[in-house]
Amino acid sequence: MLTALAIENYRSIRDLVVPLTRLNAVTGANGSGKCNLYRALRLLSDAAQGSISSAIAREGGLDSTLWAGPENFGASVVKGNYPVQGTVRSKPVRLKLGFAGEDYSFGIELGLPIPSLSAFSRDPQIKTERLWVGEVPRKTAMIAEREGPVARARGDDRAWVEIARDLAPFDSMMTHAVDPAVAPEIVTVREAMRAWRFYDHFRTDSQSEARSRQIGTYTPALSNSGADLAAAIQTIFESGDREAFDETISDAFPGASVEIRVSDGYFEVAMAQHGLLRPLRAEELSDGTLRYLLLAAALLSPRSPGLLVLNEPETSLHADLLPALARLIGKAAGRSQIIVVSHAQALVAALQAETDAQILRLEKRLGETLLEGQKLLDKPPWRWP
Repeated sequence: MLTALAIENYRSIRDLVVPLTRLNAVTGANGSGKCNLYRALRLLSDAAQGSISSAIAREGGLDSTLWAGPENFGASVVKGNYPVQGTVRSKPVRLKLGFAGEDYSFGIELGLPIPSLSAFSRDPQIKTERLWVGEVPRKTAMIAEREGPVARARGDDRAWVEIARDLAPFDSMMTHAVDPAVAPEIVTVREAMRAWRFYDHFRTDSQSEARSRQIGTYTPALSNSGADLAAAIQTIFESGDREAFDETISDAFPGASVEIRVSDGYFEVAMAQHGLLRPLRAEELSDGTLRYLLLAAALLSPRSPGLLVLNEPETSLHADLLPALARLIGKAAGRSQIIVVSHAQALVAALQAETDAQILRLEKRLGETLLEGQKLLDKPPWRWP
């Protein structure tokens, strides 16, 4: 389980360390930085996929993702006695992302290359990476590290062994410096990060793939798009906890039940509801009902991820469904660590009432995203290696 998320110099986040528990709800006003925290998590996942540099490039490049304010705020600025002004930077311009975990922790720094005539001279480059045991990066806890093109890891005798010497600046050591014989921990952490699951705004409009019949194959985890909804639900019926799924549907829609119709390899969702003479196909369901089915399939999948992140799951849902959604999320937190990002106070209140979720409220101060109420001594024991 992750115990902390650390972000530095990413969009509205200058320096933020967020404590994490089993179930976390991140909330705050519009523009407080919730989406930036969500995107930072996705970038960490991209590091394990080997695509963090290209992901930042798609966001507009490192220049547009870096914190745009001053390196530090003086006390007079914070008190409002003087306006915010730019100062000379004393540190390298770096985007830093990392997490602390009960077993392993990881940190990565990205920066700009030395100016050149190359058309790719503005591409972000990976400058350093660190992997260590436990939460605090002590020298003795370090098990793998990368500086520039060189990566090394601790061998069986605790001596450093070089595992790569010509890493490209856009390649992570998590994907291109893997030697299971020398550093099996890199493989362990990489596969754990690759298994993180993100669900962000399922399509439920009339053209949504979740509404149409699809060729069905064994689907232990719902895809990000939700296109394989019918196959995912059938997999829950056959290999997962069907009773929990049926209870979840009944909790949200009393008297309702879901069935999967299979014909010539094509799978289709149908939902029977109290008072109707026939089940409704997915194409006939309301946006909110279909979205709830998608969330149920995502949260109750037989293959539970180590970390599951939901971004604004309340979209299209009526307020009456939010307590049932909170109970569903609480049930799923028994198998996965969950982070819910939401601006809906009704959902946050439901999570607070129905589960033991940690509520993390973000706020903006002088353009900077901060964790409401967090003081220096409240921060998790994180420091950059």
